[in-house]
Amino acid sequence: MYDLNGLGKRAKEASRWMANCGTDTKNKALLQAAEALLIHKDEILKANKEDLELAISNGMSPALQDRLKLTVERLEGIAEGVRQVAALEDPIGEVISMKKRPNGLLIGNKRVPLGVIGIIYESRPNVTVDAFALCFKTGNSVILRGGSDCIHSNMALVKVLRDTLSSLEIPEDAVNLLEDTSRETAREFMRLNRYVDVLIPRGGAGLIRTVVENASVPVIETGSGNCHIYVDKDADLDKAVPIIRNAKLQRLGVCNACESLVIHKDIADLAIPLIAADLANDECEMRGDDAAVSISNLILPASEEDYGTEYLAKKISVKTVASIDEAIAHINHYSTGHSEAIITENYSAAQKFLQEIDSACVYVNASTRFTDGFMFGFGAEIGISTQKLHARGPMGLLALTSTKYIIYGDGQIRE
Repeated sequence: MYDLNGLGKRAKEASRWMANCGTDTKNKALLQAAEALLIHKDEILKANKEDLELAISNGMSPALQDRLKLTVERLEGIAEGVRQVAALEDPIGEVISMKKRPNGLLIGNKRVPLGVIGIIYESRPNVTVDAFALCFKTGNSVILRGGSDCIHSNMALVKVLRDTLSSLEIPEDAVNLLEDTSRETAREFMRLNRYVDVLIPRGGAGLIRTVVENASVPVIETGSGNCHIYVDKDADLDKAVPIIRNAKLQRLGVCNACESLVIHKDIADLAIPLIAADLANDECEMRGDDAAVSISNLILPASEEDYGTEYLAKKISVKTVASIDEAIAHINHYSTGHSEAIITENYSAAQKFLQEIDSACVYVNASTRFTDGFMFGFGAEIGISTQKLHARGPMGLLALTSTKYIIYGDGQIRE
């Protein structure tokens, strides 16, 4: 039987050490880890190739294969993300406030680590390193549970990270990997609240739902991405077409890809043929309502299910609307609360969209693909939170901290 309690105990002990780890020590370790990933790139890519071969034989979709695949270029990008985290300001120890009460007590609020963070994710080995870097910088230890599809890649990556920490006399249990990828062990992990302080699921809707429904450990929920772009009646189509192309096709298997278009009827006769022709050049299938179908023979009829689907493929839904209010209502109904964009030259429409769309990230005249910790200047991200408590949107360093009150007295007692 897998010794999950032993792993949790070691991670908790490492978290005590990490909470007192200085910024210089953390930064040195991160920079050395980034270098080690590139030094050991051959072993990592060999392990990743083994995962890819199994994925192909098991019929994994091309989009998910792309998520799983590592290349020298991607490893360099992952290493650069670690370096950027090292360069960020360390939030731990910051005194957020300090106020003097009438009784003379000084009451302050100080930023501290969360403790032991559990990450449950699917076939994305880059998450392994991103999660380590962000948790380590914030003085947390981390237990990683990736999917079985990327187990060889994750084992190779975590070995490099643990060896780096060990060489610097830092507890290697600051980063841990659940090598047993069975569902039974995963569910036991979700209930390890004796040792784990918070769980963060990162993946599709099914994974996130499973964690939320089964965990007794507190969960920061990261959501799937049924992201929308609304083409307003006052849109500049020279901007709209390339934005939509980028948001839909630049990378398919990601949560910030656009899956749904909403188009104002006043511009539909001009916009839909241009957008449809452009997406058809890359064999992207469009599924729309009756009005959209009547405008372009490149569009297939949509079902109700299409409007709420995160395709992660060369497919996109199209809905025509009579007003911005109808667009906002449609998006808020079908959205997963991730990222939405409006294309418009109308300032009032843009402000209304920003105000009334209930999602973590809302854009004006830009691709939803920018919802990413690296793009937001966080160096990396632990995930994109679609909930509203504690953290929302791309989760960088601050999202992985808590606070505690520090109180200075001079003999005060309560009457």
